[in-house]
Amino acid sequence: TPITVRELAAKINATIIGDASLTATGISEIHHVRPGDITFVDVKKYFDKALNSPATVIILNEKTECPPGKALLLCDDPFTAYNSIVKFYRPFRPLTANVSPEANIDATTIIEPNAVIGPNVRIGANCYIQANAIITGHVIIGNNVTIEAGVVIGTDAFYYKRTSDGHTKWHPGGRVIIEDNVDVGSTSTINIGVSGDTIIGEGSKLDSQVHIGHDTVIGKRCLIAGQSAIAGNTIIEDDVVLYGQVGVVQNLTIGAGATVLAKALVTKSLKGGKTYFGAPANEYREVYKELAALRKLPDFLRNKKGHSA
Repeated sequence: TPITVRELAAKINATIIGDASLTATGISEIHHVRPGDITFVDVKKYFDKALNSPATVIILNEKTECPPGKALLLCDDPFTAYNSIVKFYRPFRPLTANVSPEANIDATTIIEPNAVIGPNVRIGANCYIQANAIITGHVIIGNNVTIEAGVVIGTDAFYYKRTSDGHTKWHPGGRVIIEDNVDVGSTSTINIGVSGDTIIGEGSKLDSQVHIGHDTVIGKRCLIAGQSAIAGNTIIEDDVVLYGQVGVVQNLTIGAGATVLAKALVTKSLKGGKTYFGAPANEYREVYKELAALRKLPDFLRNKKGHSA
């Protein structure tokens, strides 16, 4: 429901700079903003990024000139103000039943004993939710999806802001969306989106003990092997394969058709259509050449020492 700038200012006790007649239709951190969104900035060096973003309403802690078509809300603690708005529209709701009466589940879907399904969940046709799986609120699951035993979908993000009082958790305002024909292996975890949606694309398959971070987007037909972990705000494009125990850091992109071999650590964006290995991950042929050269190093040093003698 749209909210006016004046209402927002009153809610967070802020001073309006700019167009007070505007309305906001969403809220998001700076990574995901669209026109109509509220966002915040509390560090001077990021002011220009926020002011030049698509956001319509920007909460900040220092008086500055307002760009045309926007409204600024001046207050002492922008992050707390932002978090309080999200909490108002997405209040905490503990689970009170194994299957919430507010969940919308197709009659053809199988729900095994002890599965827990929260409010504002929609599950399509011919899905299979195994025993002891937990699907918290604000999750959308398509058709022909298998959620194996012990999976938890919609866990809070491991996402905190350092404040004078310690680490303050970002309150989630996003969703998890799992598209058609997805399999999620046992004891995997998928974080709910903080300011966007965490998405698992059509036809993708997750092995057991896979972790997907908040606001991460997995493309179509991806294969992610066991004990792999993908941090938040990352994009995995279509047809990507991650072998076992691959780690992927936050805020990067792995291009379509890429393959990342086992135990690799992805620390930067990777181009599609290539195979990668190592920590940090690089094209596997280059890494293998380096490893082959490294194996020859002891002989090289011995020969050099003997030659010097």
